[in-house]
Amino acid sequence: MKTRDFDFYLPTELIAQFPAERRTSSRMLYLDGVNDQLQDTLFTQLPDYLRAGDVLVFNDTRVIKARLLGVKSSGGKIEVMVERILDNHRIQATIRASHAPQIGSRLLLADAIHVTVMAREQTFYTLLFEHEKTVTELLEQYGTLPLPPYISRQATAADETRYQTVYAKNTGAVAAPTAGLHFDTALLTKLHEMGIIISYVTLHVGAGTFQPVRVENIADHTMHSETFHIPTETVNAIQHAKASGKRILAVGTTSLRALEASALAHNGELTAGYGDTRIFITPGFRLRIVERLLTNFHLPCSTLLMLVSAFGGIRNIQRAYQHAITNRYRFFSYGDAMLIEKKS
Repeated sequence: MKTRDFDFYLPTELIAQFPAERRTSSRMLYLDGVNDQLQDTLFTQLPDYLRAGDVLVFNDTRVIKARLLGVKSSGGKIEVMVERILDNHRIQATIRASHAPQIGSRLLLADAIHVTVMAREQTFYTLLFEHEKTVTELLEQYGTLPLPPYISRQATAADETRYQTVYAKNTGAVAAPTAGLHFDTALLTKLHEMGIIISYVTLHVGAGTFQPVRVENIADHTMHSETFHIPTETVNAIQHAKASGKRILAVGTTSLRALEASALAHNGELTAGYGDTRIFITPGFRLRIVERLLTNFHLPCSTLLMLVSAFGGIRNIQRAYQHAITNRYRFFSYGDAMLIEKKS
């Protein structure tokens, strides 16, 4: 398939620059991929689409303060954006600079952290932090929250709360699992009281999630790698639900990618444990675990748009997105939600 098959025109005023007043106050477009039907509704109506015993799988990753400003030894200004934390003292990152730093050169970040450039692979650098504190501690102290590139303003103190899910736990993402931003603790409590099973996976979202596909044929695209963890409790909950005829709803494309990556790596069986994945879900991909997906609206020509097209059907997604544009839905990270039934 061609990348241009996933392009569309989006008026810039539909790109949400701020979150909704309350987490749960977004709109929601329901796409029944089985019957090819659309329904306009509100996110607060999500419980109406669920029944006792259904499993909701959330990504409990926590967004780090991944943006650091600094200078090269030559004095040139740089911006470092963490892609992933490799260990307590090394990161993989992109670097914005007038001239690319050389391997072996040293950087000074936030006037406090001495860093050595260890290696480069394509657009990503491996950086060694020369400090007694861990990378996680230094980012929390000196870093700033990296809002997505399509939000044309600086992050505020409010974003440090709103660009983080209420259940965020495991630190390591550089972008939020945005479908989860719609949930507040009251709604989670209501779902639990309804008999909905709440389960978690962890997938640390990388900055590559915002990158468009730049090749003509999508089969030539190379996905960025992300780490994930699936707990035994989640595997057990999903297996029990499937045996009981209940449904599995992934809250966000990252939750879906973690589940399907595990199944793909283990001959179709969901398996607990840790892993790295470059899974690229496009139309024609056989989905094994997830029957329903809650997500936001995604960028043109993005891997996430290709994923939801695989899930709901290309024509259905094209029609849904045109409907959303016509009806002035809000797009991207701080935008409205979409609930999709998998096309059979």
